[in-house]
Amino acid sequence: MEEDYDRNRLNKTKHPHASSSILLPNNSRDRLMKALDQHGENSMAVPLFSYQELVRATDKFNTTNELGDGGFGTVYYGKLRDGREVAVKRLFQNSYRKVEHFMNEVEILTRLRHPHLVILYGCASRHCRELLLVYEFVPNGTVADHLHGIQARPGELPWLTRLKIAIETASALAFLHASETIHRDVKTTNILVDNNFNVKVADFGLSRLFPTQVTHVSTSPQGSPGYVDPEYQECYQLTKKSDVFSFGVVLVELISSKPAVDITRHRHEINLSTMAINKIQNGELDDFVDPCLGFKTDERIRDMICRVAELAFQCLQSLEEVGIQKKTEDRDNPQILPLCFGLPELQHQMAMAEF
Repeated sequence: MEEDYDRNRLNKTKHPHASSSILLPNNSRDRLMKALDQHGENSMAVPLFSYQELVRATDKFNTTNELGDGGFGTVYYGKLRDGREVAVKRLFQNSYRKVEHFMNEVEILTRLRHPHLVILYGCASRHCRELLLVYEFVPNGTVADHLHGIQARPGELPWLTRLKIAIETASALAFLHASETIHRDVKTTNILVDNNFNVKVADFGLSRLFPTQVTHVSTSPQGSPGYVDPEYQECYQLTKKSDVFSFGVVLVELISSKPAVDITRHRHEINLSTMAINKIQNGELDDFVDPCLGFKTDERIRDMICRVAELAFQCLQSLEEVGIQKKTEDRDNPQILPLCFGLPELQHQMAMAEF
C-alpha cells in the first residue's frame, strides 16, 4: 500500500533530479560517452546502464511516472530489477551546454560522497543515443513542496524539523566548499527529503569545481531568481559567498514558509531576501515568521528562530557589510564559511531543544 501511495502521487510532486531526452548528434554523444566509459574504468567508477534497462525500469518513460521537469529535462520514477527505486533523468536538448551540465553532475557526484548529497547510481552506456542519469529516488518531495508547495499543510513541518533541514543542508554545502566545489543553484526545490526529513541536496548541473587557491572565477551569472547573490549578478565573479547568500534565502524560507519570489507581494518585497533583511533589521519578525511555528507562544522556539534569523541576515549581507573587504585574500577564505553557515550554533540549538 505504501508503494502504491508513492506511485499515485508521482505526477503531483516536483523533484529537481533535472534532465530529459532528444537524440544527440553522434560527435557530441561519442565525446561524452567516451568520457563516461573512461570514468567507469578508473577509481571513480560510474556504473553503466543499458537503454533497455532504463526503458523497462520507467515503463517506457511513461508520463504517469514523471516526477517533474527541471531546467535541463524531465525526471522519471523507475524501479530496477534488483528492486532499487530510482529517479532517471533524460536530457532535453542536443546542445553542448546541456552536455556540459550532464558531465558536471557525473564528475561531481562520482568524486564526492556525503550523507546529505543525492547518490548517483550510474548513467547510460556509450551505446545509448540518449543522455540518461540514474539517481536514488528520494520519496518525500522537496523542502519547497512542504513549505509552500503541493505538500504544505499548516503545522505539519514543525520548527525542529526545519532546523534539522537547515543543519543538514549547511553540512552538505560546507562539505562541497571544502572540496573546492560551488553548488551555484542552492534553493529549496533542490533540497530533497526522505520520509524522515533527512536532506539530500541535488542538481549539480550548474556547479563549478575550483582549482586550489583560486578565490573566484569570472562567469556570467546563473542560478534561480530570488537566490542569486547580488554581488555575483553585478560583478560576474562567482565565489563561495554565492552559495552562502542562497543558503540565507533557504533559511528565511524555513522560518517564514514564504517562497523566494512572489510577484503578488508588494513590489519592494517580491524578493524574499529583501523582505527578510528589512523585517530583521526593523525587529518585525512577529509579522514575518510562520505563525504555526510557535514563535509567539514558546520562548525557547522564539529564541532559536531569532538566532537563525540573525544567521540568515549575515548570509544575505554583502562581504563589505560583514567586515570582509573585496580586495583581500579573506574574500573567499573557506574559514569564514562555517561561521556563515552557523553550523556550531545551529547544532547547539538542536541539541538543547531535543534535551
